[in-house]
Amino acid sequence: MATTLGFRGGSSLSADRRPARFCLIRQGYYPLDPRVRREVEALELAGHEVDVICLRRPGEPRLESKGSVTAHRVPITTRRGGQANYVLQYGAFFAVATVLAAALHARHRFDAVQVNSMPDSLVFSAIVPRLLGARVLLDLHECMPEFYAVKFGVGLRHPAVRLVAWLEQAAIRFADRVITCTEQMREAFISRGASPDKIDVVLNSANEDEFDPARVRPTQRSPGEFRLICHGTVERIFGIDVIVRAVALLKDEIPELRLDVFGEGSALPEIESLAAELGVSDRVRFSARFVPLDELVQAIASADAGVVALRRDIFRDLTHSNKMFDYITMRKPAIVSRTRSVEAYFDESCFQMFVPGDERDLARAIRDLHAEPALRDRLVSRAADVNEPYRWPFQRRRYQEIVRTLVLGRASEPVGTTQPAGVEPHAEA
Repeated sequence: MATTLGFRGGSSLSADRRPARFCLIRQGYYPLDPRVRREVEALELAGHEVDVICLRRPGEPRLESKGSVTAHRVPITTRRGGQANYVLQYGAFFAVATVLAAALHARHRFDAVQVNSMPDSLVFSAIVPRLLGARVLLDLHECMPEFYAVKFGVGLRHPAVRLVAWLEQAAIRFADRVITCTEQMREAFISRGASPDKIDVVLNSANEDEFDPARVRPTQRSPGEFRLICHGTVERIFGIDVIVRAVALLKDEIPELRLDVFGEGSALPEIESLAAELGVSDRVRFSARFVPLDELVQAIASADAGVVALRRDIFRDLTHSNKMFDYITMRKPAIVSRTRSVEAYFDESCFQMFVPGDERDLARAIRDLHAEPALRDRLVSRAADVNEPYRWPFQRRRYQEIVRTLVLGRASEPVGTTQPAGVEPHAEA
């Protein structure tokens, strides 16, 4: 969600925690990207200086500095389309990022360059700083072979997907250290040949300084209203159409049911039309844009429950949704579609779960949650308990320790993976 540069100052550092100069490269928007935003804040909190190379949204300055963070925004328009379009956009950003990283390194002498996928091959934009002594940390946000197989409807043995898998492994070998978002993603990289000792897991936990229920008050609502919320990018994979269909199924049974959809994306016009077609336009509200973070937090605080309706496939079976952790941190019950990675970390005592892509099962989950306030309280309490080791203060400490060992140039020993706690991992269906 839209926000502005603004970070806390770093604390005093001991001799082995000296300030360092970092470059972080991400073909995405900063500070809109929540994972990048958390990482940059963690680096600044540790006393480091950070240059961020990223894309530029309309209205954003090309160069923006605050505290020890400077954002260098590249004005490349992002358009969704076919494979050729993606290759052209990736190539354009790669070229600019490579030149800019080299120029900034000549000026600042980076201790380390962190590159956040997608694509994995973007890590090679750090080639000049690496050759001149900088260490390289690769943050793999996605499993690109699975992503492309799903996106273009081909198998993992397709020649193009195999090329993507080869590039993934080449990127991992090029980097000094690698972090990723779930244990399932880590296992996928290792299964294709990556060294287990090189990859750590830092979960997509919510920043508790941002998503803090104590700093906002819920807005007043109509008597009996039951409000759901979903936020983030509006694309088909996120199942927002399934939520709208579930609301339509319940429109007579629960006339006070409302849905707020915060975000923007290519599927928005289609979903708005669907709401009109199903006769629930008066019950579903679309922000049609990424809203300021404070507005989003206020909306979550005012909702009765959050919905995470990811469709299930070989790609989403490996990942977590940021919004799932946002709802846990905001102490809101969450209605979550079943995927392998979710069920590995949480169970039915934590969330109201439903079959992905099934609006009737989602309607059942909403109905049960609406009918039983005590169930909402139990889910919130249990999710908070299971989430305790996954909270951002612990994940931030893990990330800062990975960075510290990287800068000091110690042997590449893993800090340790974030293993699921509180529930036993489920076997893949």
